[in-house]
Amino acid sequence: MELTREQALDLLKEYNKEPFHLRHAYTVEAVMDWFARELGYGDQAQFWATAGLLHDLDFEQYPEEHCVKVREIMEEKGLDPALIHAVVSHGWGMTKADARPEHQMEKVLFAVDELTGLIGAAALMRPSKSVQDMELSSLKKKYKDKRFAAGCSRETIAQGAQLLGWELSDLLERTLSAMKAKEADIEAQCSGL
Repeated sequence: MELTREQALDLLKEYNKEPFHLRHAYTVEAVMDWFARELGYGDQAQFWATAGLLHDLDFEQYPEEHCVKVREIMEEKGLDPALIHAVVSHGWGMTKADARPEHQMEKVLFAVDELTGLIGAAALMRPSKSVQDMELSSLKKKYKDKRFAAGCSRETIAQGAQLLGWELSDLLERTLSAMKAKEADIEAQCSGL
């Protein structure tokens, strides 16, 4: 079954209530949409965005079964097996999920999930509270400081860049560009949280 954005949003909100988790979902959705278009997959942008929106569907209610419980939830709803694989594979090596990111989209999702959290935390530390005036050099400093946003796995981010065949600085720069381009959209989504 293909999901409209409204159906995906309803499903997300069925399992997620915390504003922090919803903001993260909206952020990853927007970043995935940007990457789809940037990397030449514009015709699949809605699919990429939906994977981003639903990637942590099970995390709030089932943190110990993250990326495992979601398969059950999505299969019960009769969702597209490709979408299920994409969502499950973003937890490869970090959860009990056994799916490895294979498609370009899955590798991007794996790479940007943790990184969007790091960039978001870095933005909150800025006087502007925005990514618009954030330089790549500033982001690199935050990335190197293991105490900053310690919950964001640098190893996973680096592994994501490696899976994509990109230099780490390229992944950082592209993801920062995506968040700059999509910041207004993300804020509009989050206005009611």
